[in-house]
Amino acid sequence: MKVFYSDRFVLPLPEGHRFPMRKYSRLRERVDEADLVPEGERRVPRPLEDRELLAVHTPGYLKKLVTGTLERKEERRIGFPWSEAMVERCRRTCGATVEGAEAALGDAGRFGWGVAANLAGGTHHAFAHRGEGFCVFNDSAIAARHAVTGGLVERVVIVDTDVHQGNGTAAILDGDERVFTFSIHGEKNFPFHKERSDLDIALEDGTGDEEYLRSLRWGLEKALDASEAELAIFLAGADPFEGDRLGRMSVSKAGLMERDRLVLDALAERRIPTVVTMAGGYARDVEDTVEVHFNTVSYAADLDRRMRGA
Repeated sequence: MKVFYSDRFVLPLPEGHRFPMRKYSRLRERVDEADLVPEGERRVPRPLEDRELLAVHTPGYLKKLVTGTLERKEERRIGFPWSEAMVERCRRTCGATVEGAEAALGDAGRFGWGVAANLAGGTHHAFAHRGEGFCVFNDSAIAARHAVTGGLVERVVIVDTDVHQGNGTAAILDGDERVFTFSIHGEKNFPFHKERSDLDIALEDGTGDEEYLRSLRWGLEKALDASEAELAIFLAGADPFEGDRLGRMSVSKAGLMERDRLVLDALAERRIPTVVTMAGGYARDVEDTVEVHFNTVSYAADLDRRMRGA
């Protein structure tokens, strides 16, 4: 299994900023310490070129990002101050999902199934013409479009389990019959205006393991049956966790491990190559977020070995 990381491209943030950048470097450290994958399979992704970003984003929006001419209200909506380093980091975060999809498809050709992990990504609040909610470019939409327009596959499914609806992804891919969007999220949580995915499951505040997993199991089967996908993008957000500051749900770490098992086992059983992205996670103790993400990557790596018969 190949793992892609971009945390060495530092995103400069003001002191006290609430976005937990530390989780990315800590997650890579945990993956390295556990030796989950051989060193040669841990890779720094390339930055996507303008032409690749324009497959999803509008020329006007991209120009503002490249030239640093975002309006103040646009910066506030994103949640990050503009910098050249920010744009570079976001290009590489999207590059990790694109390369992860290619790696999973390549491994599927050799081993019957493949999975790769982006140790960041899941930037599902970015729209074609703007960013929001700590999301600048939409890596899921970009990777899906790259796969279908590049002739790698005919159909993609996006399985979004971040606690916040993938509104940007839904809006960008609305009407694109080649990509099926499934989002399971908090009904009353951000974003407060929801877009329409191909399948949405909206859960109440305080939802716990049993209801969460029952709903996910039903939605996942429906999404995979409807999509007939040849590639999956799995957003494994850590923010449904009961200790998350922004999640408003009551899913335990054990419940999230079962989520990972449900999703990844279903995709492996159907031989749908998969790229996993980390999406959100804002626990009061950043190590709780890191542990949830690490469990996801660890299970994916173990399943990959089992599928290869290693």
